[in-house]
Amino acid sequence: MVNYVWLGMMVFGILVAAARGHIEVVTKAALDGAQVAVKTSLSLIAIITFWLGIMKLAEAAGLVRALARLVRPVTSFLFPSVPRDHPAMGAIVMNLSANILGLGNAATPMGLIAMQELQKLNKRRPDTASEAMCTFLALNTGCITVIPTTIIGIRVLYGSQDPAEIVGTTIFATLCGMTVAILADRILRSLYRNRW
Repeated sequence: MVNYVWLGMMVFGILVAAARGHIEVVTKAALDGAQVAVKTSLSLIAIITFWLGIMKLAEAAGLVRALARLVRPVTSFLFPSVPRDHPAMGAIVMNLSANILGLGNAATPMGLIAMQELQKLNKRRPDTASEAMCTFLALNTGCITVIPTTIIGIRVLYGSQDPAEIVGTTIFATLCGMTVAILADRILRSLYRNRW
């Protein structure tokens, strides 16, 4: 559906530009937009690569396992059906750590691994998400971000006077989002558990 919205906006813009006799504006905007997109993407690659390297070092140094033990009471509460030392827990912790650091792109591979590991524990049909999978999806989507590194990097790229000024509001907004996600998961879990 969103593809149709974007297509409609592009076609409408082209038609308006043609009707006003300024079709060259469309070409210039497309080329300028592509140039900005490439510049931004290349700049973000450095940030994401750096933090992915830090995450790999932390994993190799055993910090992920230590972090998993540290947050075990929370993860045991949120994921009661997942055994304590299951590989899914490590992937969940890595995914949430990347999200906490504001690295949504870096969190994706660990999120996929976590879902694959959670699927191995799924006692329902293979095409039905387990409670743990739903909880993980809610947390992954609404996770708190303490250091929004990607956004700070974009703000630096575009010359912000104080690129880190968004940290406080980001923490507040993502904390609210995570709280709502966990509450919605718990409420919907209790509602749907009675129906199964």
